[in-house]
Amino acid sequence: MSCCVADTGKQEKSVPNDPGAAASEHESNTIAEWEMYSEWWQDGFTDGADTEYSEQILPLIMKYLPLRGAMVDIGAGDGQVARLAAAAGLHAIAVERARNQIDVGVERGGGVLWLQGSATELPLADASVDAAVLCLVIEHIERFDAAIVEVARVLRPGGRLLILMNHPILQTPGSGWIDDHILEEQYWRVGPYLVETTTVEEVGHDVFLTFHHRPLGSYLNVAAEAGLTLTRFIEPSPAPGFLAETPEYTEADTIPRLLFMVHSKP
Repeated sequence: MSCCVADTGKQEKSVPNDPGAAASEHESNTIAEWEMYSEWWQDGFTDGADTEYSEQILPLIMKYLPLRGAMVDIGAGDGQVARLAAAAGLHAIAVERARNQIDVGVERGGGVLWLQGSATELPLADASVDAAVLCLVIEHIERFDAAIVEVARVLRPGGRLLILMNHPILQTPGSGWIDDHILEEQYWRVGPYLVETTTVEEVGHDVFLTFHHRPLGSYLNVAAEAGLTLTRFIEPSPAPGFLAETPEYTEADTIPRLLFMVHSKP
């Protein structure tokens, strides 16, 4: 399920990753939770409801998608990325876990093929798509390495993986704008970057999402080991519309909220 950008100013609980510990209930959201949150997502982030998506996220994705062939939108939510791809002439496939999202996506049409499944077990054949999109999804996946390996499996040679995520350096849990009245300075604080951490954040009324923070190198190394080559690395400034709607973020307009990467399969 495509999700929102983490708000580092909100209340969050940290659950440090401990490989030797028993599985935590906070390691990832359940399918039942995604089902409950579907309406919140559809109302707040699709069909032009969210400025950051309409001004920045969707245009970035469409700029770097191939102009033809098949693409898969993984964790598609209601399928807004897949609908745009289909409108551009691609054979668009949407993979989503939550049945409520799939039902709404089917109702909204757009010529998208819907499949129920997960990022770590894609219901697709080997070398069957020309592009894959993980839009604000990978930070919610506990086994992100398995997801990237799956994408490498289903990509055709020359295919692209587009990953858009919360910036793993500058949006680390605990990061945020600091107005220091003692030193009379303003600066952006970066949280504990090298510590892999799971946080549960309340992003809406009774909507609690799990975010997995990992150093950037974790993503780059796994992609390289899966045979993917980094071809684009983009750190966009916050969207003007977002800054207009969020005055408390204006002073940090030089701090990117998002990281966009394009990997190719040789």
